[in-house]
Amino acid sequence: MIVEQIWTGNAYRNFNYIVACSETGEAIAIDPLDHEKCLAASKSKGWTITQILNTHEHGDHIGGNGPVVNATGAKILAHRNAKDRIPNMDLGLEAGDLIKVGNTIDLECLDTPGHTMSHICVLSRTEQPALFCGDTLFNAGAGNCHNGGHPKELFDTFATQLAKLPDNTLVYPGHDYIANNLAFTLDREPDNKNAKELLDAVATQDPNQAIITTLAQEKEINTFFRLHSLTVIRHLQKSFPDLPEHPDPETVFLKLRELRNQW
Repeated sequence: MIVEQIWTGNAYRNFNYIVACSETGEAIAIDPLDHEKCLAASKSKGWTITQILNTHEHGDHIGGNGPVVNATGAKILAHRNAKDRIPNMDLGLEAGDLIKVGNTIDLECLDTPGHTMSHICVLSRTEQPALFCGDTLFNAGAGNCHNGGHPKELFDTFATQLAKLPDNTLVYPGHDYIANNLAFTLDREPDNKNAKELLDAVATQDPNQAIITTLAQEKEINTFFRLHSLTVIRHLQKSFPDLPEHPDPETVFLKLRELRNQW
């Protein structure tokens, strides 16, 4: 499996992806907003885009569909409940479905509500799994729930699905928010040495060659996985004095999401 991460350089700091079969050159474009860069990358590598995956229905993820379809004839795949919000969708997906790309790639669909209620992440069935997670999981952060989502659903996605994936899973998010997210982690957990070291490392990184984290790293530096940290809880109690002494993980997650909305 070949993964081409494409930095759009736009105001929303989107990442797009081309995932290609090394044997056949068949490829899938994931959220190809910057269709010009995606098509140029595919052409330069000799790949043929036959499918488009939209992780969810927001405009900064589906906006490039039309030009890619016009150029390649690719089929559009997305969550089955997004069919009324994604024009010309060809195939609706649900949890457990497999997307096959060429001879060598199987991408397993995860139904991951929270950012929206019709959000798909896909997990590669490779020796080292790769998670293409749209706006559900970011490097050191979690998606907001402002436009059709719900924070309780997002917590459930984190707790029952993402946290249980293999620790060596590579994380490929839909946006480059890592610096701000790490700063939020340190605001909540000032003694997090791993977050401080990574923030220093990404401060001058070129998004065209972005650091790729693993799920193991995320569990060390992503506040939304660190729901049992005493430091996180104590700082949270300063912001929310009515919190109990030992709040449950869902309450911690929801309060962190509330703070992140205003941070």
